[in-house]
Amino acid sequence: MELMNLRKAYGEALVEAGKLHSDIVVLEADLGKSTMSSMFKAVYPERYFEMGIAEQNMTSTAAGLALAGKIPFTGTFAVFAAGRAYDQIRCSVAIPQANVKLVGSSCGLSDYGDGKTHQSVEDGNIIRTLPHMVVLNPADAAEVKKMIPAVIAYRGPVYIRINRNDLPVYTPARGDYEIGKIYPLSEGADAALYATGVMVRQSMEAAARLRAEGIGVQVLNVSTLKPLPAAEVLKYAAGKRAVVTAEEAVKSGGMGEAVASILMGTYSLPFEQVAIDDAFGTSAGDYEELLERFGLSSEHVYRAVKRALGRVK
Repeated sequence: MELMNLRKAYGEALVEAGKLHSDIVVLEADLGKSTMSSMFKAVYPERYFEMGIAEQNMTSTAAGLALAGKIPFTGTFAVFAAGRAYDQIRCSVAIPQANVKLVGSSCGLSDYGDGKTHQSVEDGNIIRTLPHMVVLNPADAAEVKKMIPAVIAYRGPVYIRINRNDLPVYTPARGDYEIGKIYPLSEGADAALYATGVMVRQSMEAAARLRAEGIGVQVLNVSTLKPLPAAEVLKYAAGKRAVVTAEEAVKSGGMGEAVASILMGTYSLPFEQVAIDDAFGTSAGDYEELLERFGLSSEHVYRAVKRALGRVK
């Protein structure tokens, strides 16, 4: 399948958005060449602010710019965006519902070479807990490009997780992106497989393997981690024999737990969760090595579906 880079797609989408919206400004914490916000700087230098390695100040400044009527996008690695600036996000962005767009790049284990300190396996879970925050986790570059216009149109704080690597494109070319909507990518009557981010790729690969065995799995792209409307989750679980969730994040406070809490009391279905089991990342030679080590490969998704369906009477 076609591989495209999510960071590059984000940079390109920012430039396109800048043509349409003169009130967009971009703030960066010394990582513009990595997050690809430098593309915006090259075209609109007067609307680009290099804040240095000062994520807290960057977030507070973005909140001030939002109060002045601008639409600020902040950029840094996800681990710094959610961790170093948490208090500023809570007090200056979430509480006043400031129109700030926070972008956490190199999320999850995708910064495979830099180890625990730079791999963010908990950022989305942390920001999900904050009232008023929208949290998005695109599956591929095409979805990133569709997502940015929706984020600009939404009046309020948004946190976007951006994977570092080239990933296959599953998002259809047609149609606009809608915050809060779950997108089915395959059909199948046996199991509902709710996946987010890079785990969409893993889930599609597992579903193809299961299909060859006569097992129908409906892969669902949950690119909105919050809000996660109950009606969206429930309609895809209806009639299924089992439910599996897959995310590149720790289990505690993640998408899997959110889906389980919605299903509870409505459907009594076998449930399996593919996620990182209470661990930080580590350095590796490549991304696939880490996904395998932390139980996030397509093989792990395949086994989870088989386990869930094996418990059906």
